[in-house]
Amino acid sequence: MSNKLTEIRESSEYKTLISTRSKIKWTLATLMLFVYYAFIMVIAFEPDLFGTKIGEGHTTIGIFIGLGIIFFSFLITGIYVYIANKVLEPLTKQLHDAAGDLK
Repeated sequence: MSNKLTEIRESSEYKTLISTRSKIKWTLATLMLFVYYAFIMVIAFEPDLFGTKIGEGHTTIGIFIGLGIIFFSFLITGIYVYIANKVLEPLTKQLHDAAGDLK
């Protein structure tokens, strides 16, 4: 490995990029897993709860909760994209600029 790559890997910008990206991805993954497993646990232990009908039709609470989980996944994806564009990309650009012509 070249001396320049070693220097970049030991830089504070690189360490900030790696730690920030790791915190974000684990936080969002944990949130999604919590929501999904909470949904599954309710189905397993209280199956009638999501089967409760809303009004006189065939729509149940479970339909809305399921849609909520889908929208929640879109939301956390949007949060990740926003953070990636505003925080991670500038750090990556700094590292690319520092690397120069290492390609």
